[in-house]
Amino acid sequence: MQILVSNDDGYLAEGIRKLNTALATLARTTIVAPDRNRSGASNSLTLDVPLRVFEAEPGVHYVSGGTPTDCVHIAISGYFESEFDLVCSGINDGPNLGDDTLYSGTVAAAIEGRFLGLPTMAFSLCMEPGSGRNFAAAARVAQGLVARLMEQPLERGFTLNVNIPDLPFNELRGIKATRLGGRHRSKPIVPVEDPKGRRMYWIGPSGDGQDAGEGTDFDAIANGYVSVTPLQIDLTRHAMLPNIAQWLRPLA
Repeated sequence: MQILVSNDDGYLAEGIRKLNTALATLARTTIVAPDRNRSGASNSLTLDVPLRVFEAEPGVHYVSGGTPTDCVHIAISGYFESEFDLVCSGINDGPNLGDDTLYSGTVAAAIEGRFLGLPTMAFSLCMEPGSGRNFAAAARVAQGLVARLMEQPLERGFTLNVNIPDLPFNELRGIKATRLGGRHRSKPIVPVEDPKGRRMYWIGPSGDGQDAGEGTDFDAIANGYVSVTPLQIDLTRHAMLPNIAQWLRPLA
């Protein structure tokens, strides 16, 4: 098996290095990641300028100015002569729960692999300020899930969103299959001034969990469990189609 490893925190991030080391015990791995932090890049693809790929060291490549989606797209769509069997993204420096999945570059890297027909997993460590940074424990979880996939494959072209509590490995309570929860509205923007007195703004922190009851990814993490959520790409609200058809009838 050949595994493509990417992320949105950049190729030098601790999380991707720990993930790559763990997965390299199972298969041949190759890192292709952004040259710097691209958190929140979502599924953006660079179409207006060409991209350059550099090899930092054997098996570790970075895309100058590229997004996570760019990295996976380039790696799978002709940059390498051989083909990959699996895409693993992360380990993200922070959670990707509920609504986060729409903004996350970590999840977007995995989804791009799924668009191109591969099974994919996105891994995130649910750290809070001052927490333990248990990337090694998260990497062991990732290693176990990939080993399970090799032992018993799932259908091709899926994405699993995996969130891991920031705990030592022996303190994790287990693994749960979950659905995405939801957050409250984001906190207000944070105004600041530059040295010339001009107003600037930071995007405010994410809101707290709102839809965070039993069965959600938020609940699993809060109770010390690894959360594994299968994602789908179809955004159609199918139950509303008959109502929309009726609403449009006078215009038909």
